Amino acid sequence: MGLYAAAAAVLAGVERRQGSLKGLVYSSSFQNVKQLYALVCETQRYSAVLDSVIASAGLLRAEKKLRPHLAKVLVYELLLGKGFRGGGGRWKALLGRHQARLRAELARLKVHRGVSRNEDLLEEGSRPGQAFQVPRFVRVNTLKTCLEDAIDYFKRQGFSYQGRASGLEDLQALKGQHFLLDPLLPELLVFPAQTDLHEHPLYRAGHLILQDKASCLPAMLLAPPPGSHVIDACAAPGNKTSYVAALLKNQGKIFAFDQDAKRLAAMATLLARAGVSCCELAEKDFLTISPSDQRYSQVQYILLDPSCSGSGMLSRQLEEQGGCTPSKERLHALAGFQQRALCHALTFPSLQRLVYSTCSLCQEENEDVVSKALQQSSGAFRLVPVLPSWPHRGLSTFPGAEHCLRASPETTFTCGFFIAVFERVEMPSPVPQAEALTSEPAPNPALKRKRRCKAAGTSTPGM
Repeated sequence: MGLYAAAAAVLAGVERRQGSLKGLVYSSSFQNVKQLYALVCETQRYSAVLDSVIASAGLLRAEKKLRPHLAKVLVYELLLGKGFRGGGGRWKALLGRHQARLRAELARLKVHRGVSRNEDLLEEGSRPGQAFQVPRFVRVNTLKTCLEDAIDYFKRQGFSYQGRASGLEDLQALKGQHFLLDPLLPELLVFPAQTDLHEHPLYRAGHLILQDKASCLPAMLLAPPPGSHVIDACAAPGNKTSYVAALLKNQGKIFAFDQDAKRLAAMATLLARAGVSCCELAEKDFLTISPSDQRYSQVQYILLDPSCSGSGMLSRQLEEQGGCTPSKERLHALAGFQQRALCHALTFPSLQRLVYSTCSLCQEENEDVVSKALQQSSGAFRLVPVLPSWPHRGLSTFPGAEHCLRASPETTFTCGFFIAVFERVEMPSPVPQAEALTSEPAPNPALKRKRRCKAAGTSTPGM
């Protein structure tokens, strides 16, 4: 696969939530990883500018066979990059037919925004949160190692361990070779944003999981004890699943579902590297899984992280999805699926606790979905008030929304996220059948009066 096709594949993979930008670059078959990574990052950096130029020039209408992700990479190379590398082949010839129009649209955009340099377009074209660089969060995989050993390994490599962070300010101040223990999650190490650990031996051996803090929260809040049966309804790419397995200590069962065969294959590799042995993968649509199936009769915990717009990932440069704000039509379709999946999950008979999460910032996919699910559950479930010190809460769109969590680079120094924790409302226990058979029946007042009257030789009134 050539450079431009590889870059387009990475961009498409990020949009489909098949993994992080860096992870997809390093797992690609393209040999020059640094060259590919640089091209993809720069294309993402100018994503909004490129979208505007491509749309104004009508490039995709004129070249119907040209896919959007590839078009973005090629236009970046033509207008903002170093020119077509290695000659560019047929791509250089294809864009050559539109070169004048594309350059004219770029110039028009600069005039419209009152800037003279390409870099100046980023200030106005950047999205909320791009100025905030979130730290590099690293979860220690307790299935393979322990926190103390991981810290010692980094210290031997020249890193300086600063202990447990006291708050978000400590995370923001991280620089150089310093690292901290997260103030909330017990196995989460925090490094400066620029720290690249994809080639680190502990990561490659599965001892470390590169996972954003917000992405760790759903499994932590689900908190299934060892031996539990858990459903991960929309499981790929698998980082959350591996965390659930670590919490279970590989004792119990995880039923993990996903419809995408390629995502499941990548997930199987990730879980094997992480030492997960309690997970059963299935290429299935969670909505087709019957709650009455005896295989899931002991499932008390469900993790539901359904497909979403991914709008929360736009705030993180290395993992943003590109493209514009999701359309109303797309949001409506996504929210409909999320609603069906959540209501379906709440019908599993033994379910006690469910965590619903998205990497979306949109109310339609978050508070609105949760509110409707609570209404449809007819009081069987409630929202659990979790992490009272968490600074970013749900939008006040319904009573109890403050129990939900939101995350963003500005408020929590993480990617954008939403989390709601459902818990079954305990109902009064029915009298066990054995107890009902052996207990005395409630006395009948009329019968007692009749017996007293009979003993006294009188008749019972009204009898």
